[in-house]
Amino acid sequence: MKREREFAKNTVILSIGSFLPKIATFITLPILTAYLTKSEYGTYDLIITLVSLMLPAVTLQIQSAAFRFLIDCRKDEKKVEEIVSTILFFTLGVSIVALIILYFALYKLSPFTRILISVYFFADIILLAVQQVARGLGRNVWYSIATTINSFLSMVLIVIVVKQLTLGINGILLAHAAGIIVSIIFLAFKLKLHTYFKIKMFSKPLLVEMLKYSWPMVPNNLSRWVLNLSDRLVVTAVLGISTNAVYAVANKIPNLLNTFQSAFIFAWQENASIALKDKDSSEYYTKMFDRIFCILSGVTALLIASTPIVFKILIHGDYDEAYDQMPFLYLGVLFSAVSAFSGGIYVAYKKTKNVGLTTIAAAGANLLINISLIHFIGLYAASISTMLSYFILMIYRMVNSLKFQKMSYNIKKIVVLIVLISIMGVLSVQRNWIIDIINLVLGCGIMYFFNADMVNAMFKKAIMKIKRH
Repeated sequence: MKREREFAKNTVILSIGSFLPKIATFITLPILTAYLTKSEYGTYDLIITLVSLMLPAVTLQIQSAAFRFLIDCRKDEKKVEEIVSTILFFTLGVSIVALIILYFALYKLSPFTRILISVYFFADIILLAVQQVARGLGRNVWYSIATTINSFLSMVLIVIVVKQLTLGINGILLAHAAGIIVSIIFLAFKLKLHTYFKIKMFSKPLLVEMLKYSWPMVPNNLSRWVLNLSDRLVVTAVLGISTNAVYAVANKIPNLLNTFQSAFIFAWQENASIALKDKDSSEYYTKMFDRIFCILSGVTALLIASTPIVFKILIHGDYDEAYDQMPFLYLGVLFSAVSAFSGGIYVAYKKTKNVGLTTIAAAGANLLINISLIHFIGLYAASISTMLSYFILMIYRMVNSLKFQKMSYNIKKIVVLIVLISIMGVLSVQRNWIIDIINLVLGCGIMYFFNADMVNAMFKKAIMKIKRH
């Protein structure tokens, strides 16, 4: 029970750090869609996605090694200093080189815009590294607080620069950079980073060891870029930048599930790595897969049921076409979350090559399906290819991970939940208030029936707290 309690605790903490940024995104979404043109919004979306593409390539994903390697030596202060110093020196060095290349590569943009993109890119790299150090040291509360600071400050500044100052994309980039920099300062202070960051502790052999672990994560992240950005590039090339804006908006509400996914998976990676040597690891992994799949399925069902209301509240402007894409994207995010569970087992075993190879396979399928269908079914090609590619990734990892970690899957339950959620997706696009009510009942039923023990426990705790007051 200790592992379960620790997992639940970390999930709650990391959920706060994941959920609040999503709230900030949704608060700013109506402003961005109202005050930016479709072309501006589509360009902004591409800039943000391109930066996320470059991060793993530039750093060779060494920040992931910070998390995994620090887990094994949290009580060894000298080893911690060696790991942190090596990672930060490497990250700073390659980042500076990348910034110079990036600035001149964006020669078609204005000098000011290029500077803002470069600053945003550099700050994001440093924040990512420091965040993973915090996670590796078990400082999940500080990790979540830093994420909250970043999102809240960026949200406030975006509202000011877009709505009041009308600075457009430059203002948004400035707001993001400011939020990131303040978060870095907070984490550096709380972690007392200067006590770990020492030139003499830099270790070339350790750097080589960590890069052997981390570099396979680069193709994994690049493949995830293909999964995410290729849709946008293909849509932009074939259907235009305005249609890309519609697709970007369509992803916003389904990506709420990523909030829960990232919290679960971050907590799971830590738990899976710690529980790896336990005698009952097989039973534990099996139990956790079933639990996480049921919770994520329940959350997906509730999100689909709430879409008619949430869409009207959050989405402004001519984006009605985005609504019909969302059922496919809901399933895609669910499949992505389940595949990430198996990815956590790969991380525990330090089998990062498997993570990269499986994601490459899914990315290839996504691009192929998208290009094959987009001339026939338009924007649906992007959402359907995303759903199918993540389904392939989920199945592949579930089967492949059995080669080194014994587990058992409740296939019947998995199929039933996927079918029920698919039915809810079909019902949601009917745009009928009676059907929407049926969907709400169905969503609540799925959440309760498959997670009854957890829901009942939450209600009991809530009632006890009310009685105490």
